[in-house]
Amino acid sequence: MSDFASSFPQPQGGNEMPRFAGRGTMLRLPAVESPDNLDVAFIGVPLDIGTSQRSGTRYGPRAIRADSVMIRPYNMATGAAPFESLRVGDLGDVPINTYSLQKSVTIIEAFYTHLNSYPLTPLTLGGDHTLTLPILRALAKKHGPLGLIHVDAHTDTNDEMFGEKIAHGTTFRRAVEEGLLDCARVVQIGQRAQGYAADDFQWGVDRGFHLVPAEQCWYRSLAPLMAEVRDRLGSGPVYLSYDIDSFDPAWAPGTGTPEVGGLTSMQGLEIVRGCRGLNLIGGDLVEVSPPYDISGTTSQLAANILYEMLCVLPGVRYPEIKK
Repeated sequence: MSDFASSFPQPQGGNEMPRFAGRGTMLRLPAVESPDNLDVAFIGVPLDIGTSQRSGTRYGPRAIRADSVMIRPYNMATGAAPFESLRVGDLGDVPINTYSLQKSVTIIEAFYTHLNSYPLTPLTLGGDHTLTLPILRALAKKHGPLGLIHVDAHTDTNDEMFGEKIAHGTTFRRAVEEGLLDCARVVQIGQRAQGYAADDFQWGVDRGFHLVPAEQCWYRSLAPLMAEVRDRLGSGPVYLSYDIDSFDPAWAPGTGTPEVGGLTSMQGLEIVRGCRGLNLIGGDLVEVSPPYDISGTTSQLAANILYEMLCVLPGVRYPEIKK
């Protein structure tokens, strides 16, 4: 964490420059070429060659940045003041290989492995969910096996898709097989819809995952659930991977594999805010597909979820509670 509040980069203000103009970066933060002197970096991964249904997530990072313009520095609900606490910048996009998923995975892993040399936390704008595997590979080199909060309509634990071992639906099976996850500290939230077999959600549970299907989230606040999650994950390193399709299509229509009966935007805020106090060492928001998001509803929600992730990172300043 940086020492001097006066040196903290700030988002470009709406009274300084109209929100429809100015910086095209995440939260209208400074664009940076180097991770030097950053505590947190927003990074885009414009990937969609790992998708299985509707493509378009290659445009996700750009759309999320564009629809982050309304987000202001102070979190009025929680009191978080991330830009008084951490040096945050937009590090741009990972230069993936448009024609090769395997080469793109290698490029992403190398990019995030390089960031291990810096004391910063990466927050990633996706891009399809394949990207989480190489990020976990990189972060596990630094932190060892990770705890995981995975919010998604799907478990993404397929063994293969069309004969391929690497795709957006195989991410967390590969992560387990490669020893990247501490399975007793993995929580999956929001899974629903149909499967190819009666035990489709069981693979991770059999290995120690705690699964909270969408039906267990209906008609309730998720704040009590997140208290249980914090107890389960403890003080070890945790990665937060948030698939936008965890939300009901009414809230997030612009995604590749929408499923009915999903989470509300309020529950999404509760999930992320409930991560405060965990040792978060990274996070991502994936599967925003702007071609299916005509009004920008999905990318706006995605931008807000990423802002909320920033607000719960270790070291963020909150108001002192008066006794």
